[in-house]
Amino acid sequence: MESGTVIGNFYKRPGEKETRRTGELSPGRPVSLSPRLLFSRGFTLLELMIVITIIIILAAITLPQFQKTILHTREAVLRDDLSQMRKLIDQFAADKGKLPQSLDELVSEGYMREVPVDPITGQKDWAMTTGEDPNSSEGEQGMTDIHSSSGEVSSEGTPYSEW
Repeated sequence: MESGTVIGNFYKRPGEKETRRTGELSPGRPVSLSPRLLFSRGFTLLELMIVITIIIILAAITLPQFQKTILHTREAVLRDDLSQMRKLIDQFAADKGKLPQSLDELVSEGYMREVPVDPITGQKDWAMTTGEDPNSSEGEQGMTDIHSSSGEVSSEGTPYSEW
């Protein structure tokens, strides 16, 4: 069995030459192509509608999971931020012998670069709990704890403001 080459719409056997004027092969024969392949230039409306429907179904399936993942990520960031800021409050109290008055004082003293954004509210609006400074002999007040200022409820069912 001979091997051949397809050039354009024609089949060329080894040893045959292509003529320059017409582009036909001599003495070859044209390859028969189905009419569907000759006139097929794009997709039908039905094919496009089926593809769009499949994409919409896949998006409807994945969107709730995506939103749940985003919520869990924000909650993880909130937990970490609260933990780090509580450690910094304790570190400040141990170093300075007094409680900080605000988050801005932690920033100005070099304990934090900047006040983090609450991932739930999207703002730098943390709820501070103040109380009596145990290291103070004069009964001064200071920041003892920090919470999110969000009024929303977490995926665990507890308010973010209680974390």
